[in-house]
This record gives sequence, structure tokens and C-alpha cells, in this order.
Amino acid sequence: MVKGWSFGIRPEIIQKNVNKARKKGAEIVVLLSHNGFDVDQKIASLINGIDVILTGHTHDAIPKAIRIKNTLLLSSGSHGKYLGRIDLKVKNGKVVDTSSNLIPIFSNVIQPDKKMTKLISKIRSPFENECNRVIGQTESLLYRRGNFNGTWDDVICDAIMEQRDTEISLSPGFRWGTTLLPGQKITIDDMYAQTSMNYPEVYRIEMTGERIKNLLEDVCDNIFNPDPFFQQGGDMVRVGGLTYTCYPKKKIGERISNLRITSSDEPLISSKKYVVGGWGSVNPDVEGPAIYNLLEKYITEKKIIKPINSKPVKVLGM
Repeated sequence: MVKGWSFGIRPEIIQKNVNKARKKGAEIVVLLSHNGFDVDQKIASLINGIDVILTGHTHDAIPKAIRIKNTLLLSSGSHGKYLGRIDLKVKNGKVVDTSSNLIPIFSNVIQPDKKMTKLISKIRSPFENECNRVIGQTESLLYRRGNFNGTWDDVICDAIMEQRDTEISLSPGFRWGTTLLPGQKITIDDMYAQTSMNYPEVYRIEMTGERIKNLLEDVCDNIFNPDPFFQQGGDMVRVGGLTYTCYPKKKIGERISNLRITSSDEPLISSKKYVVGGWGSVNPDVEGPAIYNLLEKYITEKKIIKPINSKPVKVLGM
């Protein structure tokens, strides 16, 4: 949705740039990538001349770099939890020995950088009071991680169903956001950590059961397609008001089954229309309240927060 820009994997362009770097005398070629761990494993198998790929996007924490052909691949987790380190011994223009480590970062034993701390404080200072404003408290652990629903996702889905009066809710498969411990206060900062978007509108539409099933199948194929170059998604779309079984290793069209409406425990009917709420749509002209405003209202009204319907997905055959 950026005019003049398009996005693709384009391994032939990567190979051309690697060749150019080598021709100019580069002894070591390192690819900084946001493709994701699976995609970059395939890149390493196709491209010649890359010594190291430092990969991101899928948040995998790999204890030691893996080797594919002559390329080392390291993914260093997310949220500043680890520092990835690779050491290379180079002789006569070639890598002859390597070692790698994933180093845990303990923030309470590391001296913060003074300049960066000052800059962050300066940027945050006008918003500090608002960011620290308490809007509720969590009764249970609230987290977001994994290919399927986390408890923060469950709460967001609950909020959409109540505030938008829907039977089913959908929430994007995001990985970002911090965890809250049971009994912890929920601040505006915590809420924005889960919902800050520049396309935050919460839509309310009708979908047939068939369309809902097809949507889940399509997103699931973006994650579990056996060819990494067709894995375009992040994590599975989160659901509320609905349960289902997922078989990641099956083919598209066969991965999602046993869909049931939570409130009635009745099967999802293909021809029936259901009222669905969701957010994070990249379609133009989406209308509805911003998810962070909706979630703040929900948390403020409830005061004590926990997921109403957790673990909506049963994953089999992994």
C-alpha cells in the first residue's frame, strides 16, 4: 500500500548483490534479513557466497547458529532478550572457522547507556503521565506469543465481541507486546504495547461460515505452507467466540476443522451468516472505533481482567 513500492523475496537480486560485493573485494558477506527463519533457510540453500545470515521477523531464539551449505544462520529472539554473536576466523579471504552464541540480556545487571536513556526520557516526558495512567488490573497472566492465541489476544477478542456486539471476533496474528503478571496493574502504556497501529479501526461485518473457514485456511497456509517462499503470514489470526482444530501438516483446505460457536457449542454452519468484529485490516475505507479506545473502555469497565474463553484452538499432528 506504498505508492511506487513492491515487495518480494527475489533471490536472483540477492545473488547479484552478493556477486558484486565479492567482486569488489569483500572477504565476508553478511545478509541482514527480515524474511523470517524458514524463508532464510531456503535463501541459504539457493544463494552462493553468503557467509552469515542474521535473520529476524519470526522471533526465533536459536542457541547456536545453524549451517546450511556454507552459510551460518542465526536468529536472536525478540524484545532485546538476547544478543546474538558469531565469530569468524578468516584466512586468505575465506572463513575457516566459526563459533556462535545466544547471550541472554539481564536488564537489571546492565548499566543503561546514558545518552540513549536521556533521549528516551526526553521523547517520553510529555506523555509520561498518560502512559502511566492505570486503567485496570489483570487477574491472570497476560501474554502474546506463539502461532496461535495468547491470553492478551483472548482479552482483545473478548473486548471486540462485547463492545461491538458480535458473535465472533478476529484479531491479527501479531507477536509484539509485553507480558503482565497476575495481579499487575494495567496502564495505558501496557494497552498501547498490544494495540498501537496506524490502521486500528475495529470493523463489524457479516460473514458466512464458509467465508470464515476459508479465511482461517488461507491464513494458516501463509504460516504452514511446506515451501517457505509461500509463508507470507506471521502468526495465525486470533479468534474469539469460536473454537476449531488445526492440522498444520495437512494441505490447504484440510487444515481447519471442527469449527464451533463457543456460546452455543453448535457447529459453524457454512451457509449461515455471522456477525464478526475484527481489526488490523489493510483494506481501504475500514470504519469503526480504534482498537486501543475500545480496549481501554472494556478494561476500565471490567476493572479486573482475565480471558473469558481461552485456548480456542486445538493443534494436532505437529
